[in-house]
Amino acid sequence: MTLERLTDCEQLVMKTVWDADEELSLAEIMRRVNTKYHKQWKSQTVSTFLSRLVTKGYLRHYRQGRVFLYQILVLPDEYKSQLTSDYVNFWNHNNADEFLCALAKARPLRQDEIERIKKIILKS
Repeated sequence: MTLERLTDCEQLVMKTVWDADEELSLAEIMRRVNTKYHKQWKSQTVSTFLSRLVTKGYLRHYRQGRVFLYQILVLPDEYKSQLTSDYVNFWNHNNADEFLCALAKARPLRQDEIERIKKIILKS
């Protein structure tokens, strides 16, 4: 399944929802986004982003009492997998080795990361 791209602002809102341990209301999402990402977004702004995320199929909302709660439909690993695939295809000519080399140049890999990569490669 190909996911619709998210804007930077939609990603901040979605990341906030993904990082939560429970389903959140608009007010709680707004509070967390503003705190974590140093924003000053009003409820209407966050509501607009949430509406777009519902339209794009990332979230669904339902009423619980007097508030709407937002439920995750697309898991973070699904989104990260697509982002990575798109990045590798576009910037690295669909070559995973180019991607890993670029990553290693940008930031030295820790030994535990190297070991996990080796295990993944050996399973393939």
